[in-house]
Amino acid sequence: MAKKVACLDTKVKGYTDLFAEESVASVSGEVKNIPIDELHEFKDHPFMIKYDAKMEELSESIKENGVLVPGIARVRAEGGYEIVAGHRRCHACRIAGISQMPMFVKKMSDDEATIVMVDSNIQREEILPSEKAKAYKMKYEAIKHQGAKGSNSLEVMSEKTGESTKTIQRYIRLSRLDDRLLNMVDKKKLPFNVGVDLSFLSTDEQSEIVFMLIRRNAKISIEQSALLKKHSIDRTLNNELIDDILSDKGNTEKSRKFTLKSDRLNEYFDDNYTDKEIENIIIKLLEDWKSKEQ
Repeated sequence: MAKKVACLDTKVKGYTDLFAEESVASVSGEVKNIPIDELHEFKDHPFMIKYDAKMEELSESIKENGVLVPGIARVRAEGGYEIVAGHRRCHACRIAGISQMPMFVKKMSDDEATIVMVDSNIQREEILPSEKAKAYKMKYEAIKHQGAKGSNSLEVMSEKTGESTKTIQRYIRLSRLDDRLLNMVDKKKLPFNVGVDLSFLSTDEQSEIVFMLIRRNAKISIEQSALLKKHSIDRTLNNELIDDILSDKGNTEKSRKFTLKSDRLNEYFDDNYTDKEIENIIIKLLEDWKSKEQ
């Protein structure tokens, strides 16, 4: 039987940590207790479900207190319900041996459901680059389908996430990366910026990169990835040139080294700034300058 949600008890220890990553603000209405076996994952759900200590903690909390925050679902044409928000809670219920889970059952279009699904997960503390890349791409396409132009879609996403439109663009670009290279980015074996550069390469070119990286157990610098991107866009990249670039034979461009003396920096930054903070501020100012120049 459906029931109205009047309030949620938030006094249980660890409540915020356990549920904040999938909470969705201003959701109201009737809640149904749905059998776990009738709940199905969202199509192409980009966020991994980890069976780690946090999942065990969530499972134990549900076993002791029940599901404090209902998930969100919509009716599936094939039968049962599609989870829009609450995937981790659903898996925790399975582990805890709970047979039903409270869900807000909402009528939503594919685009509406995609946006809610992404928004309910994107603010999690621990999120992989691949998860964010795929999620941003899904939300971007959903907003475009709803009628906004590409630039407006990015602005809407920027306002929601607090990330710049350029950063969001780079993540969406990263979603085009070969899954094997994307996995290297997740594991920090490949720098994020390098991954973005390599995403401009064709499928075959990316596969060749994977083969050479594995064969040589090599790394790619940002200078090498930029050169690979340039030749790919110019349609001059081939396997021999890839091999030359990765072995530095083809990188004939002069490497640039530039140092700012401390006395010049001290004119603008006092001792309270760390080196990393100074670097981030300078890079941000340079990005703004480059944007205006373009």
